[in-house]
Amino acid sequence: MRILVADAFPEEYRHRLVAAHDCDYEPDTTADQLPAELAGYEVLVVRSTRVTAQALESADALRLVLRAGSGTNTIDHDAASRLGIHVCNVPGRNAIAVAELACALLLAIDRNVADNVADLRAGSWDKKRYSRARGLFGRDVGVVGLGQVGLAFAERAAAFGTRVHAVTKPGRDDATLDRAQAIGITFVDDLPELARTCDVLSLHVPATDTTTRLIDRELLAQMRPGTIILNTARGDLIDEDALIEAMETKGVRAGIDVFADEPTAGTGTFRSRLAAHPNVCGTHHIGASTEQAQEAVAAEAVHVIEEFAAGTVLHCVNPRTPREFASSLPTSDRT
Repeated sequence: MRILVADAFPEEYRHRLVAAHDCDYEPDTTADQLPAELAGYEVLVVRSTRVTAQALESADALRLVLRAGSGTNTIDHDAASRLGIHVCNVPGRNAIAVAELACALLLAIDRNVADNVADLRAGSWDKKRYSRARGLFGRDVGVVGLGQVGLAFAERAAAFGTRVHAVTKPGRDDATLDRAQAIGITFVDDLPELARTCDVLSLHVPATDTTTRLIDRELLAQMRPGTIILNTARGDLIDEDALIEAMETKGVRAGIDVFADEPTAGTGTFRSRLAAHPNVCGTHHIGASTEQAQEAVAAEAVHVIEEFAAGTVLHCVNPRTPREFASSLPTSDRT
């Protein structure tokens, strides 16, 4: 198969693809460049590069778009389904890395680590200011989403001696419930109750029609003053203007790794009111960016490609044929 890897990919696993397939490695490809690059390729591998309908429509042989990670919101599912292109991902392999960053952000906010470092580098000593911190032990932590990342974060939050809470959800499998019980998670009825209950709210759900702007003015109004919000999932989960307002009026603080309009390239200029706010401890969408996580993701990505070459589609997240896509539409939208 002809494969285009359009984002950074570990060398060892790249060599495996090159040994078995006609594979090109173009890690600096941008979303704008992608439409002109896809001719002749059957498989496209991306991490953060956005895959638009225009790019998919420009491809003359593409059969699989593989996101080397879990979230696929940067790929146009509808266009892929209409064109009969599979969209697949690599779920769960970076869960520990993302959970670790969420914990790092929580600790950094509680102990004002970023401001400590900035002042020391500027030659300022202010032990009086930075000696004030509440600590994590005994605090109530709400976990929104009990997938692999949410559970990994919950385990680590519990190890700090926090009380972990989550929302009851019908249909959770036995393995998830058993793991939640082992962690000691307490369940509440809905998200507003979770917001009222907890000192910390950590987001671990995908960006969908139902989760976009999940953290809005109404939910923020339910939160305690000084609540810490952690978002290492997707920027679209938060109404950024509403969060800034809550930070100004009730002292909400936030650890943010993902932003609604963040750049898709690895470097560039980024102007964001949220990222610049003094109540925010922000990072550059690096949740999954550890060597351990990237190697685990790459290994599974190679496995997905090999299975696809053999006729098996793993981890597909969209309707897989034009007919299936058409049948998934409301009757009024079908043609």
